[in-house]
Amino acid sequence: METMSGWEIFWIVLAVALAAGAFVLSFLTWRARHLVRAPHPAGPVPTPETERRLVAFVANPSKPDVAALRDPVERACRGLGLEPLWLETTVDDPGTGQARAALEAGAEVVVAAGGDGTVRAVATALQGTGTPMGLLPVGTGNLLARNLDIPVTDLARSLEIALEGRDRPIDVAWLRVTDAPSGDDAAEVGTDHIFLVIAGIGFDAAMIADTDTTLKAKVGWIAYFLGGIRHLHGRRLEAHVELDESRRASMKLRTLLVGNCGRLPGGITLLPGALVDDGILDIAAIDTRGGVAGWAQLFGEVVMQGLGVQPLSTTKIGRIDHTQAKHVEIRVPGGAQAQVDGDTVGIATAIECRVDPGGLVVRVPRTITL
Repeated sequence: METMSGWEIFWIVLAVALAAGAFVLSFLTWRARHLVRAPHPAGPVPTPETERRLVAFVANPSKPDVAALRDPVERACRGLGLEPLWLETTVDDPGTGQARAALEAGAEVVVAAGGDGTVRAVATALQGTGTPMGLLPVGTGNLLARNLDIPVTDLARSLEIALEGRDRPIDVAWLRVTDAPSGDDAAEVGTDHIFLVIAGIGFDAAMIADTDTTLKAKVGWIAYFLGGIRHLHGRRLEAHVELDESRRASMKLRTLLVGNCGRLPGGITLLPGALVDDGILDIAAIDTRGGVAGWAQLFGEVVMQGLGVQPLSTTKIGRIDHTQAKHVEIRVPGGAQAQVDGDTVGIATAIECRVDPGGLVVRVPRTITL
């Protein structure tokens, strides 16, 4: 049996320690989560004769915190002279139809109260309209909120930003499945899937597909780590990639990610150069060898690159290659799971991603660092 080197042991210990620390942090912030308190009105209390402005909330009732949010949210709105419209999602319509109804009713802002799936559904309706989207992050990952510096553990502050923040155009990205194998898990060919943070094909999507939903509801994003364990020794994919219809490459990898921005839960920055409004997609080709040691080294490199530190190791058992493009085509013979912002779309053999610069307006803090 081959013994592990000192570097491999170091990376394994580091990865376990960081994961344990992230778990403790996630648990503490979960306990600290509180209900929305009505903010103090920024100006004079409106009189009955004042014209009331409509603010719509597209809320996912399956999220534990959402049911208790309605009353304090509506009180907060009325305290600011705003008329709240509360619309709940359904299994058949996760938010797109409700957001369109809000637009028809004349809402000046539509707030997605839910997780990443609700945000994607609302954004699908709002993209291209100029009507801003606010965020009340009550999901597991809350990926877009993290990338826009919207607090995910202080709903009172998030509501304040949604109602009184500044409007900022951001890019919208799309994934389309262009080919898929036959079978029950096959992705639907020809469907466009919006994503605002990161899409991918390979290990990341397989990990998401195998994450236990009940466990995720209890411990949050840490459940994804457990879902990924069974795929640590999975097969490497053969991928053929074309960038902007000019650059082509074939490679072996574990997963290929296409990002609009790059922050993930746990303080991880997977795509350190990605900007949400630069009109460019950031691509990361991730590969590992050497089993657990390769993944441990890779995890350490991700943590260090997020801190702006170049990894010291010169071994090649784990690596991330970065590039950028406006249009990406990926073909994976044999097929692999694909995902958009944490929602799986099924097994695909070919996908393409594109970016729509400035396609969505979002409410962000008046002071923001990206």
